[in-house]
Amino acid sequence: MTVKLSGFRDSRVLRFCGSRAVIAIAVVLAGCGSRPPHGGTTAAPPPIVTAVGPIPGPPTPSSAPVNPYAGDRTAMGEGRQLFIRFNCSGCHGGRAGGGMGPSLRDSDWIYGSSDAQLFSSIAEGRAHGMPSWQTRVTPDQTWKLVTYIKSLRTRNEPQAPPTD
Repeated sequence: MTVKLSGFRDSRVLRFCGSRAVIAIAVVLAGCGSRPPHGGTTAAPPPIVTAVGPIPGPPTPSSAPVNPYAGDRTAMGEGRQLFIRFNCSGCHGGRAGGGMGPSLRDSDWIYGSSDAQLFSSIAEGRAHGMPSWQTRVTPDQTWKLVTYIKSLRTRNEPQAPPTD
């Protein structure tokens, strides 16, 4: 089927648009299969917030964030309530003794036991089960949870389990 143009102006527009389309297709095809532009293969790594796990080499002073509630007994109790309210006990057990998730009462921790490392584990999550809570728990609440977790196995633990 052929289309007959009704005037001189229509045929000029059609030729103009057609030549632009041909040029655009040629440019696209010329780029197919070629290498990415210079510098397109390098990217800066994401910044590391808190070191996790064992770090080789001599200890270095760190500028880790400081827990504003460290040793605060009121914050320990509030952290216990947050632990229950956010259902941390669903994975870590009612007294944080373990369940589907690891025990928080022992002294050996894969991702570190400093306040900053605990904060990072809660906020960012960890592989194989620990979700990130950063969007659901405020930093203030996270520090209170850290304070509660650090109180476990101490005489300051709020609502400690009965001893045998």
